[in-house]
Amino acid sequence: MATFMTDQTSHNTGRVRTRFAPSPTGFIHLGNIRSALYPWAFARATGGDFILRIEDTDLERSSQAAVDVILEGMSWLGMDPDEGPFYQMQRMDRYKEVLAQLQAAGHVYPCYTSVAELDALRERQMAAKEKPRYDGTWRPENGKQLPAVPEGVQPVLRFKNPQGGVVAWDDKVKGRIEISNDELDDLVIARPDGTPTYNFCVVVDDIDMAITHVIRGDDHVNNTPRQINIFRALGKEPPVYAHLPTVLNEQGEKMSKRNGAKPVTQYRDEGYLADAMLNYLARLGWSHGDDEIFSREQFLQWFNLDHLGRSAAQFDEAKLRWVNAQHMKALADEALAALVAPRLLQRGVSQHEVDDGRLARICALFKDRCDTTVALADWAHVFYGDVSADPAERAQHVTAAIAPALDALADALSACAWDKASISAAFKQVLTAQGLKMPQLAMPARVLTAGTAHTPSVDAVLELVGREKVVARLRNR
Repeated sequence: MATFMTDQTSHNTGRVRTRFAPSPTGFIHLGNIRSALYPWAFARATGGDFILRIEDTDLERSSQAAVDVILEGMSWLGMDPDEGPFYQMQRMDRYKEVLAQLQAAGHVYPCYTSVAELDALRERQMAAKEKPRYDGTWRPENGKQLPAVPEGVQPVLRFKNPQGGVVAWDDKVKGRIEISNDELDDLVIARPDGTPTYNFCVVVDDIDMAITHVIRGDDHVNNTPRQINIFRALGKEPPVYAHLPTVLNEQGEKMSKRNGAKPVTQYRDEGYLADAMLNYLARLGWSHGDDEIFSREQFLQWFNLDHLGRSAAQFDEAKLRWVNAQHMKALADEALAALVAPRLLQRGVSQHEVDDGRLARICALFKDRCDTTVALADWAHVFYGDVSADPAERAQHVTAAIAPALDALADALSACAWDKASISAAFKQVLTAQGLKMPQLAMPARVLTAGTAHTPSVDAVLELVGREKVVARLRNR
């Protein structure tokens, strides 16, 4: 298992240490990965460390498959941790050790209130229009007589929350937050079987891993005052907190699997570039002036916690596609070809064909028309596989009247040098001889050789298809 620095080391150096701590209870979607992006970026921007922690104590719902998607998604996006992944289930001995320290110091006490008693208490409080909360029956106080311990009942352990005063912190997104201690009841921090609960494990992890900044979703705001009180009971100062607004889906609901969110790895499979995803996700809650399109390097150079937005961000797939298209246009043709090549191999194109030197030029010709590498692979496949012309376009353009001109074009292309200028000259020669205008010949030539009339410059397309295929497709119509 990987090791991590002690909190003392980090505090002495002042080094930023952030973490991403997902629960592997479902696949990781864009809302989750956005919560990982900012702590990763802050660590990279400040020369700090980014730690990955898997919070897998929910044994019934946690799965290795979900862990795999987390690791795969982060790896694809280039958000590799400096330390971890650490698994909470492998740290149970450490949690129990700290639990014993808290109990010995009087910060923790056993509670024998049954679930049925708690339910009845909650019903009474709600009927009286009071906030449901534990009533402190088993909380030890000076001069207080506790009830008799019932036989055969395994107690939970509760944290003795301070009474009176407030818990306050300066949130880097939400500003100053103050919560009265009297609003907080005594939290269960260990179950009857001794297994520690989430809020306790998080604090022990953050102390042991020397986390300086906790950047997470604002669904954790209610946990924060409880965690701060546990930090202080352990004699530690809490980290800096930044609670990020929710990411909404296109219907304005919180992004979740139930609401149709996709695993982050599905965007990879659909042909999005990792840097484009990073660019798009960064803008879901952070900004650098009016900059919409930026590289990974620019993002890390610009990123800080001062420009995190306070409002919920809404996912927009059309905007994501536009961002991806801009990144594809900016990417070097060879780099784009390297991303398209595996997609062609999946479609049955041979490695020999993929390596024949044409792919980067094909990508250069079509990348302005595509918003994903899947769409680009669709175009590229025309140059390697068989072509089926669109029936409607074939009926419109490949008519009996144009047949003599197509035969003449096939003859001219069989004999000319194979470059764009010579192919263009062959077209002009046939147009002159047949008394036609360019679209009358170029459109059917495109349909037969590329499957559609809507392509870039016909001479550039034909050059890349290759003489043998072009001539055969023009004749075998």
